[in-house]
Amino acid sequence: MLVFICALYADNKCIFCTFAQNSDMKKSILASLMAILIIACHNGKANDSSGKDEDLRAKALLQGIWVDDDSEIPFMRIEGDTIYYSDSQNSPVRFEIRKDSIYMYGNEVSRYHIDKQAEHIFWFHSLSDNIVKLHKSEDPDDTLAFSGKAVEVIPTYSEVTEQDSVVNYNGTRYRAYVYINPSKMKVVKTSYTEEGMSMDNVYYDNVMHICVYEGRKSLFASDITKQMFTGILSDEFLKKSILSDMLFMGVKKSGFIYQATVCIPESYVCNLVNIEVSFKGKMTMKAVK
Repeated sequence: MLVFICALYADNKCIFCTFAQNSDMKKSILASLMAILIIACHNGKANDSSGKDEDLRAKALLQGIWVDDDSEIPFMRIEGDTIYYSDSQNSPVRFEIRKDSIYMYGNEVSRYHIDKQAEHIFWFHSLSDNIVKLHKSEDPDDTLAFSGKAVEVIPTYSEVTEQDSVVNYNGTRYRAYVYINPSKMKVVKTSYTEEGMSMDNVYYDNVMHICVYEGRKSLFASDITKQMFTGILSDEFLKKSILSDMLFMGVKKSGFIYQATVCIPESYVCNLVNIEVSFKGKMTMKAVK
């Protein structure tokens, strides 16, 4: 006896039809159908929910320039799904409005509860529980706070810096060099304003070049980047930090000692790493505890 089996999913669309000739075949086909239906239903739900949680009407109301109620200073400009800040050191951030909150997707994800929103009013709670009160600008001059501004990247060094140390050890004269080279490698740091708003600032990392000479003979030369400290310092710390300084500390029996300073920008949070270069040119690294 032949049995016709067909599976349907949303909108009565057929995704699988076949004939089964015996009970074993029917069991096998039914098992396959169950797997197909589970996948189809899951994909259907994922597609149905995509974008539907976001309040597009609320996002449309936010388009334009918003000014602080108290200071009358332009605070942010919203264009599409991006927030641009009047401070050129703050990176633009993508945002969404879902239910009663605005979500900002910067270096970290921040959620702010919306207290009031209308065509010309936007109030929300900051992370420190302050109410940020904004109103939409009607002054054409406020556009000047945003026009033509690229994100300002903050360098720790603006030009190559050289440090030259001369040391004598066991009757031999050595020269130890440090070259601090600004790079274009960007590090994003999230900071918080007094009102409890998260802001992303962008900094340039540095590349250090260290070398040791005995007379004119080069004993060692290498570029040092913070990525070389992976496994010595935590990945989370390295992601937020820059290689901010390098010092030659001296020479001893085992070799030449350099000390790298790795810091989170504009903070006192730093880690030190000792770099030792042997007289045979072998380099080892160890965190200073």
